[in-house]
Amino acid sequence: MLTDAEKAAIRDHYRAIADNLPGFRSRPAQRQMLAAIANAFSRSKEAVEEGDLPERAGESIVVVEGPTGVGKSLAYLLAGGIMARARNKKLTVSSATVALQEQLVNRDLPFVVEKSGLPLTFALAKGRSRYLCPYRLYQLTSENAQADMLGFDPGLAVWDKKPEEAEILQLREMADSFQHRQWNGDRDTLPANVEDALWMRVTNDRHGCLKSACPNRPECPFYLAREVLETVDVIVTNHDLLLADIAMGGGVILPAPDSSFYCIDEAHHLAKKAISQFAAEHSLSQAMFWLEKVATTAAKVEALTAKHELADQAIEAAGAAMETLTEWMWLLGAEPALAASSDNLEPTWLIEDGRLPEHLKLPSANLALSARMVFKHLSGLSDALAEKRKGPDAAQSDKLASDLGFLLGRAEQMMAVWDLFEKEPDENAPPIAKWIIRRSEGKGDYLFCASPVSAAASLASTLWRRAAGALLTSATLRSLGEFDLLLSQTGLKWLPEVSCQALDSPFDFQSQGELYLPPLNASPKDPGAHTREIVEWLPRLVDLSHAVGSLVLFSSRRQMMEVAESLPEPYQEALQVQGMLPKARLLEAHHQRLAAGQSSIIFGLDSFAEGLDLPGEACVHVIIAKLPFAMPDDPVGKTLARWIEKRGGNPFIELTIPEASVKLVQAVGRLIRTEHDYGRVTILDNRLTRQRYGKKLLASLPPFKRI
Repeated sequence: MLTDAEKAAIRDHYRAIADNLPGFRSRPAQRQMLAAIANAFSRSKEAVEEGDLPERAGESIVVVEGPTGVGKSLAYLLAGGIMARARNKKLTVSSATVALQEQLVNRDLPFVVEKSGLPLTFALAKGRSRYLCPYRLYQLTSENAQADMLGFDPGLAVWDKKPEEAEILQLREMADSFQHRQWNGDRDTLPANVEDALWMRVTNDRHGCLKSACPNRPECPFYLAREVLETVDVIVTNHDLLLADIAMGGGVILPAPDSSFYCIDEAHHLAKKAISQFAAEHSLSQAMFWLEKVATTAAKVEALTAKHELADQAIEAAGAAMETLTEWMWLLGAEPALAASSDNLEPTWLIEDGRLPEHLKLPSANLALSARMVFKHLSGLSDALAEKRKGPDAAQSDKLASDLGFLLGRAEQMMAVWDLFEKEPDENAPPIAKWIIRRSEGKGDYLFCASPVSAAASLASTLWRRAAGALLTSATLRSLGEFDLLLSQTGLKWLPEVSCQALDSPFDFQSQGELYLPPLNASPKDPGAHTREIVEWLPRLVDLSHAVGSLVLFSSRRQMMEVAESLPEPYQEALQVQGMLPKARLLEAHHQRLAAGQSSIIFGLDSFAEGLDLPGEACVHVIIAKLPFAMPDDPVGKTLARWIEKRGGNPFIELTIPEASVKLVQAVGRLIRTEHDYGRVTILDNRLTRQRYGKKLLASLPPFKRI
């Protein structure tokens, strides 16, 4: 339960904001959110004995839907920060987008500290791959390494082709700017753009890192950033890094779950992010490339460490893996589903229900075993090399450790793919989607892919049952008025004491906005007729004589471009079409037209239906071309849909409509951003009035005045 001291701290710091900010108005919904978070975190259970996790049933987890205007970030930073300090926890704030992370670090947290008087320290956490590895960079820019690269030494594990002179020059420039402290080693602060392929050579992963033995450890950007994280109260991160840390066991980069209070903003993205995190893929040709280097690298390690048996086993396992991959290449070459009539096509073979045909089960099991053995024996060689670093051959050992780390990272990736390929879940458990793509750019090359179709079980076991407490929040979390979809997809449905709360909006939708459903004849199921009717309706809906903004949202790029090209010339002049300009420049052009007394119309796709903030007259009309139904056309979606059907369910009713409800509410939410905004939402999809599910979708929208 909340202590009197905690209640007083929340009350006093919240009052301080009102005292220090003229015009600040306490909002009932914001106070409700503050209380919900504080009460949930106060129910956090502590381990009776060190190392033992308490039984958790979600009592310290709260789900809060906080509409735009509630002030969610202030509520969770204040309540979460106070509770974390009082209970000796770290507050980890996670978002799905870079924009929100930057807002939290650059605006929201400084605001809370300044106005409330709460002395929070904070830092932004990034993954290891965002940071330079100085050791690798110095190795690649030494005189010997430069000569090797120009002559292309195939023994260099991190290069799969001869480096270009421009790449070598860029490496030198990076090394020079880092040595002279003109650059801090963070990729996001690098003045010049670096291609992903080149950056991969100078960053590092946990396998290639020399850790405490690294001669450049004192200047390592990653470890310097980690040291900062250990000293601050609040860590701002993203869903990808949070999930990656959890997948590694937790507490590797971020604080351990049992010592963390989590505030997960933009929580409606978490489930899909988690599925992507637990997925794996690798290409056949790239695997053959690095497997060929195992023998050379293992032999060099053997010469230093005298680990003859380990080296032989690593070479033997790599050979077995290459042999089985060759077998796969021949088997897939005869697979009709991967035949292609054109070199430009990349046909995909989706393994039905994730269950391999009989003739592929043994090759799959063999490759899974070989991948595990390669990883195991390379890990053994890495450990032996770590011991050798303590002797006189440290420099040579370090160079080998970097190459060995590269191979270990690839082996782990390959092992993850084939562990998933080999696995067949129980009949009642969600399947694992497995698919193979024939690559068009490489003759005889294939991409092996596998992914769970649900991350619910993994999230429940690795995060929710371990976390000291958690808040999940977003402006849109309910689907069709219920939290069921979110709870199911995130695994929270298995924790019976999780609490959910939907806050009221501070906006008066009845007086601020209206909803219009024009009497269209064409159904979106007839794309051509629907597009023609949109072209006819838009000039009636948008008046160019007023200097106001309109936002037209499409689910199809093709339809968006066809409509843009078919509009009368005055409307084309007012258009800002997504993809024609970078987003920042597009919005700048939109505001410039409005400032010049001209009307402006933005055409956008799904990504503009969320997170786009156009308050006031920058957007007084949101027009939605059609309902945002996302039919399962990807391998993961198709596998999940088929599993639902085989269990007697209806994927359209259970998934498509609920997910469309969330997206529709987000799209409609672009209209009213402040208490002074006004305007209209128009939806050009007659299924809202003709189909039974249309009533449910309409009922989930804000209570606009219907016209």
